[in-house]
Amino acid sequence: FPIPIGHGQTVSQPYIVAHMVELAEISPGDRVLEIGTGCGYQTAILAKLTDEVFTVEILPSLLARARRTLARLGCNSVRFREGDGAGGWEEFAPFDAIIVSAAPSSVPPALVAQLKDGGRLVLPVGPGRATQRLMRLVRHGHEIDSEVMGAVRFVPLV
Repeated sequence: FPIPIGHGQTVSQPYIVAHMVELAEISPGDRVLEIGTGCGYQTAILAKLTDEVFTVEILPSLLARARRTLARLGCNSVRFREGDGAGGWEEFAPFDAIIVSAAPSSVPPALVAQLKDGGRLVLPVGPGRATQRLMRLVRHGHEIDSEVMGAVRFVPLV
């Protein structure tokens, strides 16, 4: 089961985090954007896989706690931003991979636009707290390939 971390948010089960990271195909040297820092669990994993991690969290208290936790863990290469993750982080785009840890009702166009050629976007998509689809999108020039990877249940992207 997902673990509550406050403010109506949860941290996903470890196997879901691992599956999403695997689908994103993170390699050393990749520039990775994470939407939904939460407690920083997935952020720490990403920071161990590559040295350019950018993470966005809308809830200031969660972001502050994750920042402290990641500093204690020695994850010093992570850049943090408070804000609405649906807009991505255009200043540092394009990204090799983007992982979204909360479910928008549809794929945010800004995130797709911020992928490099060959970039991967992994996110749950669907309304409310109903069952959503875990999707993987890959940019090939101006074309976007998408596939549904299974059913999941995430908190809504707020």
